[in-house]
Amino acid sequence: MQPDINPHNSLVSVIVPIYNRSKYLKEAIASALNQTYKNIEIIVTDDCSSENPQAIVASFQDPRIRFRRNAKNLGVAQNIIAAVNEGRGKYIASLNDDDIWNEDFLEKLVPHLDANPELVLAFSDHYIIDSNGNIDLKATEQCSRLWKRNKLKQGIYQPFYKIGLVYQAIPSAVAAVIRKDAIDWKNFPPQAGPFWDLYLTYLACQTGGGAYYYPQRLSKYRVHPLAETMIIGSQDAQAKIRGAKASIFCFRQFMEDEHLQQYRDYFRKKWLHARTTLGIGLLKTEQVLKARSLLLHTFSQQKFNLRTLIALILSYIPQSVTRKLLLSARS
Repeated sequence: MQPDINPHNSLVSVIVPIYNRSKYLKEAIASALNQTYKNIEIIVTDDCSSENPQAIVASFQDPRIRFRRNAKNLGVAQNIIAAVNEGRGKYIASLNDDDIWNEDFLEKLVPHLDANPELVLAFSDHYIIDSNGNIDLKATEQCSRLWKRNKLKQGIYQPFYKIGLVYQAIPSAVAAVIRKDAIDWKNFPPQAGPFWDLYLTYLACQTGGGAYYYPQRLSKYRVHPLAETMIIGSQDAQAKIRGAKASIFCFRQFMEDEHLQQYRDYFRKKWLHARTTLGIGLLKTEQVLKARSLLLHTFSQQKFNLRTLIALILSYIPQSVTRKLLLSARS
């Protein structure tokens, strides 16, 4: 049930980050402009792309859209934070340049934040779509199960450490609206990198406020070769290193948080897994001694882990052999 309040009072700053991936930008912006909730501003923030998307933004001729461009590449986290700091809205909502919102996305979520000042965010489930925009129902159901949103009931979760950081059920970059003044955006760590959304969920958890879950699928997450999650999971060694470093940073922070000690073993396991991933990435870029040192320490921190052991053994055999083995296997 929707709160009985006027849903059009609070300004929402819609942040659309982009970097050399303008193919779907027009569709993303259109889905924001077509919201039934009209009190929005849209900030398209370009991270110094080689392909300047300004012409696409200007083609809408809508005064609610602003375009900003970084003078140098800042990375995904800082690109988004720079735009957030320029936003005038009471609430912040991220819309990836390749994703789509249902027209009632904001209308279904914002009123809950307006009705309850103790809520720090409101979020929903989402669809998975392919590069052509077709809904993949099988992948959508798998996604909902993977992040356990299929087990969540509609309503308020407070505190929400478990669903936010263990289940990772809150899609902060895809299907969430966040109260801007609840987060210290100016001190957002750049080390969070491609996992800025998970770290944002962590900061939201730290406020002690609540999260409202709306179980309907209100947005569409596009899976395609240029999606950041696909790049990090691919054979791109630099992307693997970038993702692993961000993951190590996040899970180390979670491990050390006194409010999260009941989940420490889980976060430690994720931290160690990310360290092994970093070691594999370093091997792929032939930084063998650095990889070996990291993997030795990581292996010593575990009872036994076959993945870490195999990576460690690879650091002792000839690089030509290692290169062939790493290229033939998805690690």
